[in-house]
Amino acid sequence: MAQVQRMSRLMVKTLRDDPADAETLNHKLLVRAGYVRRTAAGIWTWLPLGKKVYENIARVVREEMDAIGGQEVLLPALLPKEPYEESGRYEEYGDLLFRLKDRKGADYLLGPTHEEIFTQVVKDQCSSYKDLPVILYQIQTKYRDEARPRAGVLRGREFQMKDSYSFDTTDEGLAEAYALHRGAYQRIFERLGLDYRIVSAISGAMGGSASEEFLAPAPAGEDTFADCPACDYAANTEAVTFALAPVDGSAHGPVEELDTPDTPTIETLAEHLGVPASATLKNLLVKVDGEIVAVGVPGDREVDLGKLGEHLAPAEVELVTAEDFEGRDDLVRGYVGPQGLEKVRYIADPRVAPGTAWITGANKQDKHAKNVVCGRDFEVDQYLDVVVVEEGDPCPTCGTGLRLDRAIEIGHIFQLGRKYADTFQLDVLGKEGKPVRVTMGSYGIGVSRAVAALAEQTADDKGLCWPKEVAPADVHLVAAGKALQTELALDVAEKLGAAGVRVLVDDRAGVSPGVKFTDAELIGVPQILVAGRRSAEGVLELKDRRTGEREELTVDEAIARLSA
Repeated sequence: MAQVQRMSRLMVKTLRDDPADAETLNHKLLVRAGYVRRTAAGIWTWLPLGKKVYENIARVVREEMDAIGGQEVLLPALLPKEPYEESGRYEEYGDLLFRLKDRKGADYLLGPTHEEIFTQVVKDQCSSYKDLPVILYQIQTKYRDEARPRAGVLRGREFQMKDSYSFDTTDEGLAEAYALHRGAYQRIFERLGLDYRIVSAISGAMGGSASEEFLAPAPAGEDTFADCPACDYAANTEAVTFALAPVDGSAHGPVEELDTPDTPTIETLAEHLGVPASATLKNLLVKVDGEIVAVGVPGDREVDLGKLGEHLAPAEVELVTAEDFEGRDDLVRGYVGPQGLEKVRYIADPRVAPGTAWITGANKQDKHAKNVVCGRDFEVDQYLDVVVVEEGDPCPTCGTGLRLDRAIEIGHIFQLGRKYADTFQLDVLGKEGKPVRVTMGSYGIGVSRAVAALAEQTADDKGLCWPKEVAPADVHLVAAGKALQTELALDVAEKLGAAGVRVLVDDRAGVSPGVKFTDAELIGVPQILVAGRRSAEGVLELKDRRTGEREELTVDEAIARLSA
């Protein structure tokens, strides 16, 4: 017997207009259709219909996690600070971390993620290689103090997530667990009806040797990914690489100093000299854990500070300020060049390859230098892909111009390795009777994010349009208004429920048929069954919410069709 929900008793209030603060489609429609309610900035209440969609997604996640041998646990959200101090993340998270004290003055935090605590659990529960491998997971609320919560449930300060962790004694075992999760994620997102891409990613502060993201293309997405139209390459823009290709720089003349007054920017320099910006070398000064570092890129490209931060994680990266130039005669603001920077580490994008010649700062006020050759006049301490990726940049695999698209991150998998096992000395007794350091994987799915992603991808101009697997009901049964129609609708609803069909029946009195039809399309249940003008004949109208196709069926035909 499936549940029959009567809208006359259901706590659902639909709205005709979009919320004033809503910018994204999921925010507008989930509020208008009565699925969620804003409690505070970045904090949402899941109303009955929304909770059903959320739980349906969680059910699919659980089923696929259980199928690969995952064991569900539930860790606390309120956590002591000490494990996070040990890992260094108590400081690394900075302002994103919700911190609090108990009445005795002890420090706690609201969990943003649980690698530390899972590691401690396994350390306590597993002592031998015979206890491994093991996969543990939970579906739980996480907390991050986002500076600008936005896009409804897509970017909140409180959000629901499935996080799982694998523990193995060998790298081969970790690779197997990673592959199991990768396959499970593909099945989860396919069952949910999500359009998704698997893209290469940077591990960043998480560490580890392998990292992939699962992205759902959508205009509201906060991630940008690149994919190749000619091959299967796809990557988060932070992970796109450019091959270092040294060139022969022997034909370039000696360094020549140029008089370039009032040209502290690439734009003013290029205009003054009548050269393209691509002929110049941009040198951005940043601080890495307080140390001034120069980052070189072609003048027509921008430094991706997010990508730079991921490469250098867990170090903190920030731009220099005017005060940082005080007492530094070697750093001339607006006229910095890599030649002669003896006290500053120099990082460069691979486009600044050995043998390439540039116009760049001469480290003197109002002076630049040309014919400054990489490898001859300056050395690069470290090459990192740090430019903002642009449409048409070459595919690292085949060279074809890349396309850029926006997407919502719905999953992320990491081969963490032994980062946290080293921190907490997670060892088990190996086959040879000696301690073996455990290796870990970390795997996340944004459950509440998946709700938003599905709303973004499947909605149309009439409202939400849920895939059957996650919809709050299988059929939305509308009684057009008269007593006979309402009586028939309730009778059919009970029969459908007895046949295992989940039914949302609109039996509200005093509500016009037009409003009921509009609400049915806004709420987005896959099938809409109407008890209308031919109710006295026992004939109903069945409408497919996605395609709009309609057909008339007898009661028995409708029950047989919908319960098949």
